[in-house]
Amino acid sequence: MTNLPPQPISPLDGRYRAAVTELGNTLSEAGLNKARVHVEVEWLAYLTSNSLLGGTPIADDQLASLREWAANFGQTEIDKLAGIEAVTHHDVKAVEYLIRERLEAQGLAAFAELTHVCCTSEDINNLSYALTVKHAVADAWRPKFVAVIDELARQAEQYRELPMMSRTHGQPATPTTLGKEIAVFVYRLRRQLEQIDRIEYLGKFSGATGTFAAHLAADPTADWEKISREFVEGLGLDWNPLTTQIESHDWQAELYTRMAHANRILHNLATDIWSYISIGYFRQTPVAGATGSSTMPHKVNPIRFENAEANLELSNALLDSLAATLVTSRWQRDLTDSSAQRNIGVAFGHSVLALDNILKGLGQIDAAPEALAYDLDHNWEVLGEAIQTVIRAEVTAGRSTIKDPYAALKELTRGRRIGQAELVEFVEALEIGDEAKQRLLKLTPATYIGSATELLKYL
Repeated sequence: MTNLPPQPISPLDGRYRAAVTELGNTLSEAGLNKARVHVEVEWLAYLTSNSLLGGTPIADDQLASLREWAANFGQTEIDKLAGIEAVTHHDVKAVEYLIRERLEAQGLAAFAELTHVCCTSEDINNLSYALTVKHAVADAWRPKFVAVIDELARQAEQYRELPMMSRTHGQPATPTTLGKEIAVFVYRLRRQLEQIDRIEYLGKFSGATGTFAAHLAADPTADWEKISREFVEGLGLDWNPLTTQIESHDWQAELYTRMAHANRILHNLATDIWSYISIGYFRQTPVAGATGSSTMPHKVNPIRFENAEANLELSNALLDSLAATLVTSRWQRDLTDSSAQRNIGVAFGHSVLALDNILKGLGQIDAAPEALAYDLDHNWEVLGEAIQTVIRAEVTAGRSTIKDPYAALKELTRGRRIGQAELVEFVEALEIGDEAKQRLLKLTPATYIGSATELLKYL
């Protein structure tokens, strides 16, 4: 077979790259290294600004230049790091050497030995991962998630009063409104978002086994716990005071578990919308120039929701694995987390891609009121619940002596489709109070929706 030029293996870096580009700024290898450089530079700035370990403050313009270099980390630095790591075979050490090189270039070689001082690699890595994941949630995943919620909320309001046949066990059941059913997903997704927003992004900065041993050996008079806390919180993270060599990753497991739960609700949404399309409750808007089938010209396939299903499943496979794997580390350290965490971006990418497809899919459907009305008008038997419940109340109030009204309605309706005329005839023959009888005679499948429209007040 003819060899191709180098090609991406993951569809996230190929076919679907445009949908997940934002994640590349944070959860890629380059994004992680940019965060590592940022953490290392800020640690150097903290030490020198506070005159710790023999350091003295770096001139303001020099420090500003160093920080600007870190913030503008780009292809030049990526290439240099690759060259250094080819020699060190250690990614964090390569970052240290890159910063030392920069210090020398800026005339700050006197501060070189404060680079990475008192740090184990995991001190840099855990903070860098926390920063990149936090930014990925805030800048890439959350906006897409909120956009889906907002569109669902809009449609819930749009279809607030549109009656719809429910389908419990796939069978005709007590009617609802399309808006209320969409609102259920809005409520569920907002709850998950609130819990995701409360996640702590923890960081540790306490040395090789979490004991500040090197710190105290270098300066036993400094309050290293206070310093560690100030530094971690200064990065916008939450401080974890009690760790081994690694930060225990519990916050990551909590986040990924919550995200997986949100993904599963989205999966439920995608399968429900797909099913409503299949029975004609939603019409799809044809996209100009698009092909639904290579052989059947008439087809408009619900591919957005099918794509979302697949990508949500892939995302959850990784999120579940990460949540299970990251909470365990043998004794004070092993490297299983190192390999696992390199796939965080893939897990996020499939979720972001699914959100993108759901949002586009929701923008390409419209309710079909005539199909909804037809279904309701051909399933009058669903009023059996209302009739037998009213009879029970009438019997209890002493206005009826009907025995076992449930059985009577079961005999009339179970497994059968009956029309309005049959139901009216049945109600008119009932021995119940006139007010209750008139109430039942006015009822139709389209009006038997309870307080479905009012329940949207809980959004």
